[in-house]
Amino acid sequence: MGFDSYHPAIHAIYFASVILCSICFRHPVYLALSFCCAMCCLTKLRGRKGLVFSLALLPFAALFSLWYGCYHHFGLTVLRQNFIGNAITLESLLCGLTIGITAASVLVWLGCVHAVFTADKVVYLFGRLSPRLSLFLSLLLRMVPRIKAQAGRINNARRALGCGSDQGNLCQRVCHCLRLCSILITWLIESLVTTSQSMRSRGSTLRGRTAFSLYRFDNRDRTLVVVIFTCLTVLLMAFLLDQTAILFDPAVIITPITPLSCLFCAVYAVYCLLPALLQTVYEHRFARLRRQNCQ
Repeated sequence: MGFDSYHPAIHAIYFASVILCSICFRHPVYLALSFCCAMCCLTKLRGRKGLVFSLALLPFAALFSLWYGCYHHFGLTVLRQNFIGNAITLESLLCGLTIGITAASVLVWLGCVHAVFTADKVVYLFGRLSPRLSLFLSLLLRMVPRIKAQAGRINNARRALGCGSDQGNLCQRVCHCLRLCSILITWLIESLVTTSQSMRSRGSTLRGRTAFSLYRFDNRDRTLVVVIFTCLTVLLMAFLLDQTAILFDPAVIITPITPLSCLFCAVYAVYCLLPALLQTVYEHRFARLRRQNCQ
């Protein structure tokens, strides 16, 4: 029980809003809060894998900043010249770093989406709009882990014949991987045809299909909706007051830190940490109830 136990519509509203804020808020403080809070949430949801994934994105953001600064020339603070004589400015490097961190934050938030959203939640959200679309999405989401498992089984069988993806020299490994992909694609096509015939025989193409779910919108969900929209109202005020903006051309112009901006940053930090906070609260509550039952 935690943030993932709430209503799927709340998950959709929260992640859509937090990703939109990560894209629109370019202020360094908001940018750092977005990435750090997303990393904390993903680590809380997926453990060490989430932390490694988040930290691995930082070098790519730095490389993108370097590439952006070498090919985009604006700003007043010239650092040096590249190999063709164009100026590399501090403003262009900072702009590239901002774009890189923004992309990294969005990717980490998408990792949280993948950890929270299950196939039944996706089917529930889209089933009300189009039952056929929900059926297609459920089959697609179910197919992804099946492909991974089937690839492992094929590779194990070929490894017994000395044709595994990690056996032989470099050229042989490439050939083994290509053959494994060919076998996997053939299996996937056959599986899709079989699934299509099975669902058609069960009446999936008939009219009047309805969506069934066990999700109910209770008082706990209503309380969280009030908290979410309260935070979004405060963040909208920060956006309208230009507290989240930064300019790079011709010079770096940043909104100064004021007590009001500190309030906006605190609200944004709480809003981004909402999944991790709820997960922690439920874990402590579960541990306390478990100790009480053991006594």
